Amino acid sequence: MSTELTIGFNWERLEEMLPEERSCFGMLQVCFGHLLLTEGQDGFIDCTRRGPLVSGYHLAEWMAWNWWRLTREPRPDAPTSEWHFAHCLGTVGAGYLWPNITIASDRQRTLLIAKATRPQGFSAFRFTADWTVVLPTSQFESALDQFMAQIQGKLRADRVASTNFDQIWTEVLAERADPDSASQRELEAVLGYDPDEGDAGQVQQLLADAGALGHDAIIELSADHRPGRSLPTAAEIKSWATDFGSTTRPADIPHITGLDLRGRATQPAWRQGYHAARALREQHGLAYEPLPDQRLAELCAVSPVILQQATQSSPLAFALDDESHGSARVALRSHYPTGRRFELARLLGDRIASGLDEPIIPATRSHTYRQKLQRAFAAELLCPFEALEAFLDGDYSEQAREDAGQHFSVSERTVWTLLVNNGRLERHAVGDDAETLDAAA
Repeated sequence: MSTELTIGFNWERLEEMLPEERSCFGMLQVCFGHLLLTEGQDGFIDCTRRGPLVSGYHLAEWMAWNWWRLTREPRPDAPTSEWHFAHCLGTVGAGYLWPNITIASDRQRTLLIAKATRPQGFSAFRFTADWTVVLPTSQFESALDQFMAQIQGKLRADRVASTNFDQIWTEVLAERADPDSASQRELEAVLGYDPDEGDAGQVQQLLADAGALGHDAIIELSADHRPGRSLPTAAEIKSWATDFGSTTRPADIPHITGLDLRGRATQPAWRQGYHAARALREQHGLAYEPLPDQRLAELCAVSPVILQQATQSSPLAFALDDESHGSARVALRSHYPTGRRFELARLLGDRIASGLDEPIIPATRSHTYRQKLQRAFAAELLCPFEALEAFLDGDYSEQAREDAGQHFSVSERTVWTLLVNNGRLERHAVGDDAETLDAAA
């Protein structure tokens, strides 16, 4: 089965339009292999169509303007109207009925959710597609590039001069080709800003801190931004490391031999984290028993005292290495032993499975691929699924999940997520990634 994403048009002609709109008018079709995400019912002739009649010019203009946010910005816990306007095709506007498709990226993979529409009374076009597809973000970008080229080719073939879309798309291509510009645009997008519409001082501070903390780490921290709260600076994080951190030596933390980290874009984050945790348990002969605090602390090369209930804790869970990576400080956010165990396991999983070697490892509440991998690793390391299955013995009730959480020293939410990921329970809602609802500390 083909898994290629295509965005295309069957061109039609209408005269009473602006030249660029008329040139690109036709039936929109978004396909993923044999799945049609734009299918619906034409209300005028009462028949099924593969897509609505719209002008591709407006879609291309919208996609060009939102390119950085579509390909870089994760779905927040509570999407705002601004987020919806940058990620939902239904907001393209210009007087057309657009597919009810929402697009979100976790930086490695892109999710497209097509939902049916149920208008009351007559509707010129009622969308009936109800599919969710996930593909590598690089493949999504390629589909966008092909679509933009298709629109530009049609405009030039119809001798339509340079348009606003052409200008926006030319700027995006130039930004993508320049590393400094690309870093700024990616950071703006992750923060939820349109190009050049964010807090310039904040963006420049974060770009400067990337030199001390690492570019990927800054993106991860920015993806965890909360309205009304400032993001931590490199100086603040170093202060937290001193005030709340415990000493560790990265060289004493185990590495997994033979772990394949190349499948990041083709596998869901939870599966990557699961395999890494399984490999660590097998390599260290941990079987499938609950992991005591002492053993977890040994794996992370820290004192088990770090896992005790804390009256004061860091505003962020992280590990911060010194310049030589010879020593590090580990700081945890949760006050409670169960949460602190989970956070410490997340930081261990990142060292083992992220493939990155930057000064800081942040464990945040965002829904990027890296954070989802951390949570999946921690869940499997602390609560191996085979052992969980044996403990529950077919009873997946809330009380049984709570008992399992106490047995493995994890939260009931972690138990629930493991059961969902492994097909024992149905998810109740689709979040930012249809493949998994993340484990929570």
